[in-house]
Amino acid sequence: MNVQEEKKVLEVFCRTIPEGLFGPDRVHYIIENIDKIKDQDKILLRKLFNKFLTSMIERDASDIEVGGHGNCGYIWMRIYGNKERAKDLPQFSDDEAATIIINLLNTNQRKHLWEHKNLDFSYTYLYERRNVNVRFRADAYFDLDTLTLNMRAINQTIRPLASLEFHPNVVRTMSHGYIKFGLSLITGITGSGKSTTLDSIVDHHNKFDPCHIIIIAAPIEYVHTSNVSLIKHREVGRDVATFKDGIVQALRQDPDIIIVGEMRDPDTIMAALEVTDTGHKVFSTLHTSSAVESIDRIIAEVHPTEQERVRNRLADVLISIVSQKLVPSLDGKRVLAKEVLIVTPSVKAAIKNNNTSEIYMMMNQGGAQGMITMEQDLKRLYLEKKISLETAITYANNKTRIHQILAA
Repeated sequence: MNVQEEKKVLEVFCRTIPEGLFGPDRVHYIIENIDKIKDQDKILLRKLFNKFLTSMIERDASDIEVGGHGNCGYIWMRIYGNKERAKDLPQFSDDEAATIIINLLNTNQRKHLWEHKNLDFSYTYLYERRNVNVRFRADAYFDLDTLTLNMRAINQTIRPLASLEFHPNVVRTMSHGYIKFGLSLITGITGSGKSTTLDSIVDHHNKFDPCHIIIIAAPIEYVHTSNVSLIKHREVGRDVATFKDGIVQALRQDPDIIIVGEMRDPDTIMAALEVTDTGHKVFSTLHTSSAVESIDRIIAEVHPTEQERVRNRLADVLISIVSQKLVPSLDGKRVLAKEVLIVTPSVKAAIKNNNTSEIYMMMNQGGAQGMITMEQDLKRLYLEKKISLETAITYANNKTRIHQILAA
């Protein structure tokens, strides 16, 4: 990749940074003075960044990392789950990388980045080889006083819900046509495909259900086109101030289904439970690795004096939890492993009585209703020769249980 012209633009600008500035003050100088770069040179730098994204797409990478102390000048990518240096791409100093990153942002975004030391945003560019607009979810943040950026590619095609291999009863449970209200959670660690699953659920409704879906996310990733359903997208920080505000305001917007991108704080959790109480169907995500942990996390997030009330409310409105992981497959890619909880009267009683430890065995024995533990699903993938024995054991939540069922 020949970047001599772009490198020259970066070197000329970075030489204007006073030598007496250190750490974040250098980033602040770039933020304040980026508009001194000529417009044609700013376009050149943006096109350079788009070349990195093109390289990312053509390597089938899910993420790209640019800038920051930890990058050691390299651009890094995550390819089939592994983080790797892209040694064939050009290297950049911390100041050069910060200039490339800040050049992507508008004035308000630059101000937010400096004030909060973090910025979530979305980015779109034209992938010329296929003549399609590709969207990315981005997060700019500081790493030892240097600016760094992560971007994750957003799938341009939605996986059919059937391809996720849910039990028919689980699909019915998540369907607005079958149950008009209630809370369904999709949980997992970062990069486990939660957003992909949510988009599949939205797309499933959009094919069959004449309903109104409001998506509240930070940022909006896949943009759905209304088909049978009417779909509205509200990006936190752009279309609405907070997740809580988006949920409360949605009550006056005649929704049937509300998608809450993430239940990340007590206010959002309480707002989601309250709107579900009003007879709406709500889908959301949590950063938890099991169904039981998800229940415990929601209750633990609120003040101790509120926990009993929240426990009872959660038991009344919770419909299902899908906890998922993307695990390395034998073909060198990744495959979905999932745990599914359907809230039966027994599960509801266990939540209300604070006996969540009993729920694992209910899932273990609830196969006929569509329930499955992570360990059971990992065993299935192993028996289908999709993953190795070591992978099944490594990704199990309950190591004792995975050894028991593999030996059975």
